[in-house]
Amino acid sequence: MRAYTTAHLSFSLPEGHPFPLYKYGGVAEALKGLLPILPAPEVPREALYLAHEGEYLAKLFTQGLTREESLRLGLPFSQALLQRALHAAGGTLRAAEDALEEGLGLNLAGGTHHAFPGRAEGYSLFNDVAVAIHWLRAKRGFGGRVLVVDLDAHQGNGTAVFFQNDPLVFTLSLHGERNYPLKKERSDLDVGLPDGVGDEAYLSALEAALEVAQDFRPGLVFYNAGVDVLKGDRFGRLALSPEGVRRRDLAVFRFVKGLGVPLVVVMGGGYNRDPALTVAAHAETYRLALSSLA
Repeated sequence: MRAYTTAHLSFSLPEGHPFPLYKYGGVAEALKGLLPILPAPEVPREALYLAHEGEYLAKLFTQGLTREESLRLGLPFSQALLQRALHAAGGTLRAAEDALEEGLGLNLAGGTHHAFPGRAEGYSLFNDVAVAIHWLRAKRGFGGRVLVVDLDAHQGNGTAVFFQNDPLVFTLSLHGERNYPLKKERSDLDVGLPDGVGDEAYLSALEAALEVAQDFRPGLVFYNAGVDVLKGDRFGRLALSPEGVRRRDLAVFRFVKGLGVPLVVVMGGGYNRDPALTVAAHAETYRLALSSLA
């Protein structure tokens, strides 16, 4: 068992920018000694072209993003940003291959669920989960059903669009109804929550959603384990406690164990005003995955 990290890669941010670049190194450090943590490899360009629109990729690799497109992304475009995104997607692809071979795959990055087939949005250049699913089908012969459990505080709008007409992928998104993105896309199951939801209401909604997803009978699960659901997050607008997030993760891991199928865990969002809380919550997710499923 191993995990992949982008902690060895960085990019410049304007002073005061809220993107939590610190957490990738912080989580890798917190998990040191628990399992091997490897630098995430660069995703094969072929894998990107299996999922994303060729025109978007060609422009990205030759011209980059315009100022308007960078504003939609929420990050200033640079070659360093592009390089890191390539490795984050590569980490999810490699974790997906690990999951098929060993039952569990871990990427200490990824979860960039706002990327659409033909555009960047919401800190997301590539939709790493969509890229991995297309790669497993085309190059690893995986033909089973895939469930995407997206528990980031924000709807996985890009992922929803990727698989809206795909009967072999079920997208489940539990998110803040009034939160970003303002225009929601259609997942297979969207559960929109009001601002300020706490542990018990959230966990009750999750239990009901997982019961619905169970009927899909997936052969592989991707889990976007964003911790921006924590109270005090800059962007999450929900109010789970650390214990609530722990119970959330355990519910997902028990669900997957009951299905008896492989799981891929990707990091997702986390922007707490207390950086230590963000790192601790992310690290605990991976610890629980290992203790529950490895």
